[in-house]
Amino acid sequence: MSQIRTGLTAAQKWVDARFPFTSQWKAHLSEYYAPKNFNFWYFFGGLLLLVLVNQIVTGIFLTMHYKPDATLAFASVEYIMRDVPFGWLIRYMHSTGASLFFVCIYLHMFRGLLYGSYRKPRELIWIFGMLIFLSLMGEAFFGYLLPWGQMSYWGAQVIINLFNALPIIGPDLSTWIRGDFVVSDATLNRFFAFHVIAIPLALLGLVAAHILALHEVGSSNPDGIEIKAHKDPVTHIPLDGIPFHPYYTVKDSFGAAVFLLVFAVIVFYGPEMGGYFLEANNFIPADSLKTPPEIAPVWYFTPYYSILRSVTSNFMWIIRLGVLLLAGLTFLSVRITWVRLGVIAVAAVLLILSWALDPKVWGVGMMGMSTMIFFLMPWLDQSPVKSIRYKGPLFKTALTVWVIAFLVLGYLGTKGVSDVRTLVAQVFTMLYFAFFLFMPWYTKMDKTKPVPERTT
Repeated sequence: MSQIRTGLTAAQKWVDARFPFTSQWKAHLSEYYAPKNFNFWYFFGGLLLLVLVNQIVTGIFLTMHYKPDATLAFASVEYIMRDVPFGWLIRYMHSTGASLFFVCIYLHMFRGLLYGSYRKPRELIWIFGMLIFLSLMGEAFFGYLLPWGQMSYWGAQVIINLFNALPIIGPDLSTWIRGDFVVSDATLNRFFAFHVIAIPLALLGLVAAHILALHEVGSSNPDGIEIKAHKDPVTHIPLDGIPFHPYYTVKDSFGAAVFLLVFAVIVFYGPEMGGYFLEANNFIPADSLKTPPEIAPVWYFTPYYSILRSVTSNFMWIIRLGVLLLAGLTFLSVRITWVRLGVIAVAAVLLILSWALDPKVWGVGMMGMSTMIFFLMPWLDQSPVKSIRYKGPLFKTALTVWVIAFLVLGYLGTKGVSDVRTLVAQVFTMLYFAFFLFMPWYTKMDKTKPVPERTT
């Protein structure tokens, strides 16, 4: 045993002389001190890494048998499902992993909203996280076309055609994205390249940047307290911190085991999840001459799809009223002359554009804004405290209403269009954006509780 230990020590020294293995292990695991009060909401960061590995590994095996050709793509997926040994398992692990990826990232983002993980000094961590979110949306969109089923084909057709609504650049941009005047073999090939090579490379880089930025400033915690502010005078170790390894590696391993159990149940007993993970129409070969009765995106895109559909000519009056209200509040809240003039100019331009541009353009713009607005969270939240534990009833009510709005919009996005559904979607679209746009005012007015000096 001693000889084995001696051999391992010698091997470690040999590696450390040529590669910073031990120093990186200490910096990011054994000597990285995390707050000792992590709770359930802190499982999802580690689970996202687990799902990312699953998607990469299963994706590699799928590309070994997949044919990115419009005449062969659907048949190659069927070949994987029926003839490749355990191909059905790999395909279902990949499709289930895609949906659970978004389950985890939405819950991870919600934790950030709960505990103010976007506040100083973690603004850059939040920005990297949002870039990861947008990359995942792009990865999911490009990958959705690859099975070349009916819903894949027509979903891509509808989404790409949205860019036609953009003034001046719209038609050319749509053609460039497709690589043709219609969704065709050229579209499939470029989507395959983006899905398999381009976006995964960007995603891995962003994940690395996200983790490095996190470990530079330290993790947040449910109390919103900086544990680095209270260190042992001798060891300089945070008094409210514990080493990430072994404490949180063991904790995350338990969370991963529970997650994998749920994952396995879905894969083996309900991979389609009633049509939410895999639609019935996607088991039918793509047919450019036959449109499915209902075209809807996958469930994780449906809240934004509802926002897109809610913008009608009548809803434009609500947008104009919102512009005037926000401009008025901002004008009264600031005392700097050039800022006031800028607010008036921006409001005037938006009002002119509200009449000049088609509501479809505004729909596309608001769909994009519904995701991009998250980038502004570090500056929109003006509360003196970070965590929801010490925020007042205004923020708690606003967050609750926003979650309800997000869920309702997601549900409506899976349904067909009707007058009643459009009206409901318009109401909840207003509530969705009100959470962000009025945040600087209600977070300042909110009554907060005193924050303890040490974690609880």
